[in-house]
Amino acid sequence: MTAQSEHHDVRPPMRTLAELRAALRVWGIPGDADSFERELADADLDDLTRVREITQAYRHRVLLRCSPEAMEALMRSSADVAFELGQKMAEESAR
Repeated sequence: MTAQSEHHDVRPPMRTLAELRAALRVWGIPGDADSFERELADADLDDLTRVREITQAYRHRVLLRCSPEAMEALMRSSADVAFELGQKMAEESAR
């Protein structure tokens, strides 16, 4: 019998604009849903590359919020990150 993963995949479906809008309302940072709508409204809908860039950026934001590892990394203090970076640089210099 295999051990179950501690973290379950809680990513919401985001295959359509309606699903992305719903995910932003639940998982987005406050204001994300409104920002998404403004950016989409300002975009030329014939410019599919721009529309894709907007939807991918907001989809990525939801995915970050759904990832315990990503949220843990975002919550680290600058001092903690600077200390870890200093240690890694010292290790590289010692080699």
